[in-house]
This record gives sequence, C-alpha cells and structure tokens, in this order.
Amino acid sequence: MDFWPEFLAGSQGREFVAGGFGGIAGIFAGYPLDTLRIRQQQHSNTGSAFTILRTIVASDGPLALYRGMSAPLASVTFQVNVVASWIYQMYSSIKFFLYYMNAMVFQIYAVLSRAFDSSVFSTDPPSYKGVVLGGVGTGAIQSLILSPVELVKIRLQLQTANREKTLAAHRHRGPVSVARTIFRTEGLKGMYRGLTITVLRDAPAHGVYFGTYEYVREKLHPGCRKGGQESFRTMLVAGGLAGVASWICCYPLDVVKTRLQAQSQSTTIASAAKYAGIVDCFRKSVRGEGITVLWRGLGTAVSRAFIVNGAIFTAYETALRFLFNNNNH
Repeated sequence: MDFWPEFLAGSQGREFVAGGFGGIAGIFAGYPLDTLRIRQQQHSNTGSAFTILRTIVASDGPLALYRGMSAPLASVTFQVNVVASWIYQMYSSIKFFLYYMNAMVFQIYAVLSRAFDSSVFSTDPPSYKGVVLGGVGTGAIQSLILSPVELVKIRLQLQTANREKTLAAHRHRGPVSVARTIFRTEGLKGMYRGLTITVLRDAPAHGVYFGTYEYVREKLHPGCRKGGQESFRTMLVAGGLAGVASWICCYPLDVVKTRLQAQSQSTTIASAAKYAGIVDCFRKSVRGEGITVLWRGLGTAVSRAFIVNGAIFTAYETALRFLFNNNNH
C-alpha cells in the first residue's frame, strides 16, 4: 500500500503538499530581510536597514543574514530519518514524512474557511466571511507551534560575532544549542515565552492575510476564485499585498513580541529580564524610545512581506494546479 498516491488523491492532501512548497519558497525569498527587521526592532541605535546590512556583512559575513534559518525550515520541512523504520513498522502505509509547517497552515485554513460558513456549496469558493474567520482560527492554532520556533530564531538572529567573543560560554552554533539552553535555564515554560503575544499578533493578521489575498486576486482576475486560472502576475501581486496588509495591521505587536522573546530569564546570564510582560514591554518601550519605536523596521518588514508572500502564494497555487492536473489525468 503506497501512502503518497492515496494522500494526493484527495484535495486536502494536495493543499497540504502545495502549502509546503509555498512555505519553503517564502523562507528562502525573505530570510535576510527578516534578520534585518529583528535587529531593527530590538535595538534603538542600529540605524537604517542598509547600515545594519553593512555591519552584519562586515563583522560576521554574508551567511550571518541566514543565521537561524534552519529553525523555521525545521518547522516547515520535517523529515523522519532515524525513526522512519519505527514509524514504518507501526504504519506500513507511511514510507516517510516530509511535510511542512506552511502546509499545515494552508490545510487548517482550507478546513476552517468552510467550517465557519457552511452555507456555501462545496463546489463554490469559501465566502469572504469564511475566509477571514478561517484565517483568524488558523493564525491562533499555528501560534502553538510557531512561538517556540520564532523564539529560537530570534535568539540566533540577535547573536553577533562580538557578543560571541564576550560571552563565549553562551555562544550558540545552531537552533538545537539555543533550544537546549532555554530548556536547561528556563524550562518548558521558557520555550513558550511570547506565546500570548504571538496569538494576539497572528490571529487577526491571518484573517487580514487570507481575506486580502482572496479579495485582491478576484478583483485583478474576476472569476479566478472559482476557476483557478489567474496569471502569475495576479498571484504575485495578490500574495504580496496580502503580506503587506497583514504586517501593517499587527506590526506594533510584533515589535513587542520580538523584545519579549529576545530576553532571557536565566540567572546565569548577566542581563536580567527587562520586561515583565506585554503591557510592561509596551509601556517601557514607548516611554524610553517614543511611540515610533512600535513602527521601527516597518519598511523592511513590508518589503520582505511583499517578496515572501508573493513567492508563497505563487508556489502554492502553481503546485496545487500541477497536483490537481496530474491526478486528473
């Protein structure tokens, strides 16, 4: 019994796999800009994105822009290797597991967008109400997995060569090293530092994200939501604008999230926790650096959002079209 043909025979299986391709495309397309955004949000004296870019490349080399990328890739691409034989013995239908975090997001969204508005026929696209509510639910659910992943990613992105020399004992070589240190010094609770703010950020942002995408693609190419024959330009523009809109609506929350997740409660590290919680972080950040601190790095985030989400939806729609065509022949 072969798992993949049966899995891909269903529309949900194809959406899952297509979402995975979209996630990988998005990570590779925008990770350097994400590193710049994190640096801008955390420090008040870092200067412009170009200044940060020059500093990082000069001190740590160009590969530093991709530091921590394996953390989100691990959440997007999870391949069973050592335990593959064990899984095979338990489930003979599964030969291997190569699925994606982004695939899960699109899969959950596909289910919830219809569940929230059951009045729509299965042959018709979900209503805009279903799309937005499905997006909100998807954002809240994915936060449970995304929060620890982003915590590890942020800690690595903020690690610099100079800091590594000064605190050699706390130098991290990769996501596993960061996760191990957090578990040892802060416990399981430490891995979920910033979960609440992540949910508050991602739930409404995903509602705006999917809602904007569906609305814009239909306006640019009337009838494409049902026919699915929009051009690559429509996919790129609709996906890019969806990403921009979702970031603008939640950006102040993202700044607070970055600052909360960047700090450590470990007593073995010199710097104590600076913020006691979401409200405290918001109050201290605004009081110390002005209201504009909540929008620091927005230009970088918006630029990245357009590139990343244009790539995500283009890869997703293209893979979905390919999978449906192949299974129909």
